[in-house]
Amino acid sequence: MNKPLRRIAIFCGLLVLALLIRDNWIQYVQADALQSRKENRRVSIERYATPRGDIIVDGKAITGSVETKGTDYKYKRTWKNGEMWAPVTGYASQIVGATQLESLEDGILTGNDDRLFFRNTLDMITGKKKQGGSVVTTLNAAAQKAAFEGLGDKKGAVAAIDPQTGAVLALASTPSYDPSSFAGISSKDSETFSKLEKDSDKPMLNRALRETYPPGSTFKVVTAAAALENNVVSGIDEATDSPEPYRLPESSTDLTNQHGDCENATLRDALKVSCNTVFAKLSDSVGNDKMIEQSEKFGFGEAELDIPVRAAESVYPEDNRPQNALDGIGQGSNRATPLQMAMVSAAIANDGKLMKPYMVDQLRASTLDVIESHEPEELSQAVSPDTAQALQDMMETVVNDPAGTGGSAKISGATVGGKTGTAQHGLNNKELPYAWFISYAKLSDGSSPVAVAVVVEDGSADRGEISGGGLAGPIAKSVMQAVINSKK
Repeated sequence: MNKPLRRIAIFCGLLVLALLIRDNWIQYVQADALQSRKENRRVSIERYATPRGDIIVDGKAITGSVETKGTDYKYKRTWKNGEMWAPVTGYASQIVGATQLESLEDGILTGNDDRLFFRNTLDMITGKKKQGGSVVTTLNAAAQKAAFEGLGDKKGAVAAIDPQTGAVLALASTPSYDPSSFAGISSKDSETFSKLEKDSDKPMLNRALRETYPPGSTFKVVTAAAALENNVVSGIDEATDSPEPYRLPESSTDLTNQHGDCENATLRDALKVSCNTVFAKLSDSVGNDKMIEQSEKFGFGEAELDIPVRAAESVYPEDNRPQNALDGIGQGSNRATPLQMAMVSAAIANDGKLMKPYMVDQLRASTLDVIESHEPEELSQAVSPDTAQALQDMMETVVNDPAGTGGSAKISGATVGGKTGTAQHGLNNKELPYAWFISYAKLSDGSSPVAVAVVVEDGSADRGEISGGGLAGPIAKSVMQAVINSKK
């Protein structure tokens, strides 16, 4: 072979080799990336080619599928009481994709999860159509209904947890939306989704998980925990040597109280009537580093809290002395999700042990075979059992003492501990305050089946500490009552 022909042959061989390398690269290296690209309609068509598996609450499906016509997508998703369950399920839309459980557990729900390979192979051999599996949640339907109806037409959120396991029992957010309203691929579905996205009330925002708020006076239980754990106070019934008013450190600003006799108040009495002066001084005495450390034991600063939907990070920041004092009463730079404040209450109710929140109990195949089960997991020992008991005594005083701010949460036949909060916001605090309530309920056998956090963003609230008990307390009560009733 002469030299030019040999060069051409070598060049052609290199081209063939390059083609083979490129082909294998696409098939084996880029396959997953190409398959998951939103421009690849085959993936979406396959996702909606069969009825989607269901999301289960209390043994019943809260989702379904209906056959559609005139489109490549054969089935679309439906929800029962979609507005109530949207903060739990998210949406699965032919036009915009999926979120939350619908997205995270898509492989199980569509039947495409690798763990279903053997099941799918048998179905293919026998000629049976592929079926999606189911996602069994930890949610309590009665508690979810109580939370959703309690919030009503107000902006706000509720998170309820089983303190002993971390199981999420309720997760409500209002205003909400019906995922069924844009589950298809029509122009009407597109218009509905666009309108929801632009709505100034943010109905698609999951306030229970993704919104952080100034925690207001509910944070005083964390400050009390830090003071007890660091021996800043000797006991909950000892005078705290607190002046009224209290001059914020390194400043010329005096902090006052809304009501109650707070000068030198004991820790118990200070929490009962929510003394700003006492808890600001305690936060300063504990110091910013130790306050951060205590907050993190309750879950603050956790940037990857997946339940399995990821919650926004709650923060207690590095701050100067005056800001740290305000952080101690929940009116500084610290912010928290409703889920986070439910975790605080749950840890106190569970003798100081904080369990990791989760809301998926099992993943099942279409045959009901269990593919995966969740095991409760300890996140931290937030406080010692002795400190937890002291905090319980204080929170129960808030509810049971006639002078306490949490009387609206009392439940006959149960012991309730709680803490109200009114968090100021807006320029110069001109906006209506956020009304908070955190609580737990204990049964006669000493067990605690539920801890709750409620935040109401708006409403005809006065600016006193009582507004947390007046607006949010009754909602917390109804959620706790629903869980207790389900145990009977």
